[in-house]
Amino acid sequence: MPENQNFNSEAGLPVNRRAGKVSKYKIEHYVAPLDETPLQAVDSVKETGKPLSMWAEAWRSLRKQPLFIISAILILAVIIVAAFPQWFTSQDPTYCALENSNEPGREGHIMGFNLQGCDIYSRVIYGTRASLLVGIFTTLIVIIVGGTIGALAGFYGGWIDTILARLGDIFFALPLILGAIIVMQLPAFRDNKSVWTVIITLAIFGWPQLARITRGAVIEARNADFVKASRSLGLSKFKSLVKHVLPNSIAPIIVVATVNLGVYIVAEATLSFLGVGLPPDIMSWGNDIATAQTQLRSNPMMLMWPALFLSVTVLSFIMLGDAVRDALDPKARKGA
Repeated sequence: MPENQNFNSEAGLPVNRRAGKVSKYKIEHYVAPLDETPLQAVDSVKETGKPLSMWAEAWRSLRKQPLFIISAILILAVIIVAAFPQWFTSQDPTYCALENSNEPGREGHIMGFNLQGCDIYSRVIYGTRASLLVGIFTTLIVIIVGGTIGALAGFYGGWIDTILARLGDIFFALPLILGAIIVMQLPAFRDNKSVWTVIITLAIFGWPQLARITRGAVIEARNADFVKASRSLGLSKFKSLVKHVLPNSIAPIIVVATVNLGVYIVAEATLSFLGVGLPPDIMSWGNDIATAQTQLRSNPMMLMWPALFLSVTVLSFIMLGDAVRDALDPKARKGA
């Protein structure tokens, strides 16, 4: 429309502001029939339905994701194998006969034998327990330590945040595997190698990442209106942190912890492969891979089976973390 014209709302015609005249042409307006615009069906809301919480919405989303279903089935299978290995093999994993050294698979020994003549299948089954225990308990300790430090630093701020953040930077500067190798060479750890020494070592260098994630989530949640309302109603800072801030900051913590669980399983296998992790008398996938490296050319299947179980387990936890992230983070959902 030219600058010298405006619109006459009453007549529906453009008006010339200089001449004060109405133009010849008329603008037609189209209004769709009401039966062609079913807005009532689109905008209808079930007032009797109970509103879903964040966790209920996440669960409803997870149930529809094939990625979550596949990863959950695989993880459940690994947990059952670790808890009840005798259900899946009748062979004694500690029984070794040199006459069976590097023998291929046969009836009752589907994966064959290793260099010492031990049944590979039974060792892989019983080795699941140690590897899974390291991953689960390391993750739990990291959540407790890193989550507590990150929550206190993010919620209170000030000098508490400064001290705890600098403490986390000191540990964060050391890579996980390199730091674990150094600690495992200390006399107190080297002379008492066990599942728990590996768990403690990995937890020492694993908590800073989770602390940073928790700190950022708490800082974002502490300024919410419901937190300010709880403080105005007389709730103390600590109770406000526990009852309101942490429950609304737990989503990224769960996602990171789920993915890191697989990382810790790989870290244990790496340390055992390098000879500084679990002692040889404890069956684990890392120890079996370390034993098989000398026979890689002559008997590659000896290394393939524990490596395959390790890869599938780690991949399952990574896929579960991705599915949980998509369900808890609306911005990460497809089509959002």
